Amino acid sequence: FLGVCGGEFSILRSPQSVVFRDGSWPIPGERIPDVAALTMGFSVEEDLPWPGLGVGDLFHRPQATVLVTVKGVDKLPVKGLSYPIENAVPFSLDSVANAIHTLFSEETPVVLQLAPSEERVYMVGKANAVFEDLSVTLRQLRNRLFQDSSVLSSLPLNSLSRNNEVDLLFLSELQVLRDIASLLSRHKHLAKDHSPDLYSLELSGLEEVGKRYGEDSQQFKDASQILVDSLQKFADEMFNLYGGNAVVEVVAVKEFNSPLSRKTRSILQASQSEKENPYNLAYPYNYNYSVIFNIILWMMIGLALAVIVISYNLWNMDPGYDSIIYRMTNQKIRMD
Repeated sequence: FLGVCGGEFSILRSPQSVVFRDGSWPIPGERIPDVAALTMGFSVEEDLPWPGLGVGDLFHRPQATVLVTVKGVDKLPVKGLSYPIENAVPFSLDSVANAIHTLFSEETPVVLQLAPSEERVYMVGKANAVFEDLSVTLRQLRNRLFQDSSVLSSLPLNSLSRNNEVDLLFLSELQVLRDIASLLSRHKHLAKDHSPDLYSLELSGLEEVGKRYGEDSQQFKDASQILVDSLQKFADEMFNLYGGNAVVEVVAVKEFNSPLSRKTRSILQASQSEKENPYNLAYPYNYNYSVIFNIILWMMIGLALAVIVISYNLWNMDPGYDSIIYRMTNQKIRMD
């Protein structure tokens, strides 16, 4: 990757079973999905040498992980632990969603990935039933804003206008946050099942406000404060809905650093491929390795114990009393 783009990774709410250490350790942007996977108890392909995440209670993992990505600002003054991001490249939680869907397919967990400004939505499991009334397209979001009990009637708009398309886009994303918590509160039993849930939201309305008015404008300052208050309220609501057993994280990034690469073939390709694994290391194991290892281990131990017990009994067996073969032979000799 060329260049380093900053950002901030913040933990708004977290249960006691997940340990985040207070410090200014930078976290690589491409390893943020691994942090989400480890907090939920899933294994990752490569070890994460990041001291910000400690070893928590392995037998009480969070029932939900909520990750909100805010584009257009390097940091937000939210309450909680914050860590700088180095090399903020685009990332997704698809690997975490696939792990949840694979391990808990029979229990149909809630998996929701949503980017309102791009009209991009992905639902798996019970999320299709819970969030079937959620506004996901731009037209639906605009209509939702002008309905009763919307954010337009409750939030202090200050310098923002309800007649500007950029302002309405920003406010519609806040409406999505409120609707997600509201719809989930109607299905509280889903937050108490045994399957973990995943929420991944990407908000770019603040970035559009900054482009429209400028980052030094009063509109951008008001929008930032409204967003911080809405995120904090959303985090508290989701945390309470899951009974204090949910992790709520916020990633604030000015802009993502896109990797620049050229797909060419040269005479150096063979030598470069040899240097990818100079120490002849083994391939990384997936999450099924521990299961297969335990099955084989305890099966071998059980077979070894069975052989030892059988051999001991055969060695100490009385041929004239314990064996039916010798008993039949003695009776036949006596009869003769």
